[in-house]
Amino acid sequence: MRIKQIGAVLAAAAVFALPATPATAASRIIPLDAAAGQQPENIALEPDGSADLTFAWTGEIGRVTPGGRVSVIARVPVPDDGDVPVVHRKLFLGGIVRAPGGDLYFAVSTGTAATGLYRVRPGGTPVKIASLPPAGFQNGVARDPATGDLFVADSFGSTVWRISRGRVTAFANGELLSPVSGFGANGIKVHAGAVWVSNLDRGTLVRFPLTGAPGRVVASGLGPVDDFAFHGGTVVAAVNQENRVVTIGHDGVRTILSTSDGLANPTAVAVRGDTVYVTDGAYFGGSPNLLRTSLAR
Repeated sequence: MRIKQIGAVLAAAAVFALPATPATAASRIIPLDAAAGQQPENIALEPDGSADLTFAWTGEIGRVTPGGRVSVIARVPVPDDGDVPVVHRKLFLGGIVRAPGGDLYFAVSTGTAATGLYRVRPGGTPVKIASLPPAGFQNGVARDPATGDLFVADSFGSTVWRISRGRVTAFANGELLSPVSGFGANGIKVHAGAVWVSNLDRGTLVRFPLTGAPGRVVASGLGPVDDFAFHGGTVVAAVNQENRVVTIGHDGVRTILSTSDGLANPTAVAVRGDTVYVTDGAYFGGSPNLLRTSLAR
């Protein structure tokens, strides 16, 4: 791993890393129903502390209240002719983000013309607002709070798509985003003047300035890194098949959660204050769940 490079790039981005410390013991695991297809892929937080989850294969968005009640708030029909690249399922729900007014935006892959970025308004029905390549695997979604532009990481198409006022363009593409044998660009965030993207196959975190300057690897050797979030200047990342959540900062890479904490293929991380939420998809064993814990400063 490029520990020195991590520190240099974070500093250059005007981000100041806090010391990475283990999560406290005050964790809560909210079990999800595997039999009902509740395998969470990504997460967006509501103002009241509820968590909105995309369930990977069912087309459903679930909501988990702070008290642990799970309900389905929206559903995208699963097409009979769907065939998602790489995984060969009829549908895959990827990343999800929440806009300030409560609209949720999320990525849908089907291998058909239904593939794209969708929006659901509170109490409404999902609608597709932008078409994306059916041959891609549309994964993480991020929103630029300054402009409202949305970004989608295409794990199979080696591209980050930008959706601005309904227009779709390729914001970044190439080897930094490409897969080796399965999934390339995965998690994505807009932070400190740049679009940050994890590459699962390559075990890297890449930073692309919003100015359009070339992207570069800021951390490597991370293993199968999936989604991530920022806690101050520290990156908190889910390392999927290794069942770990790690911090990435000036002091390098440290594991803060593992299977002993209840992880089962962590797919996504969300941070609010010192509270971290982790979704566990349990794709390769274990039980799907939403884990909530605190990060000590």
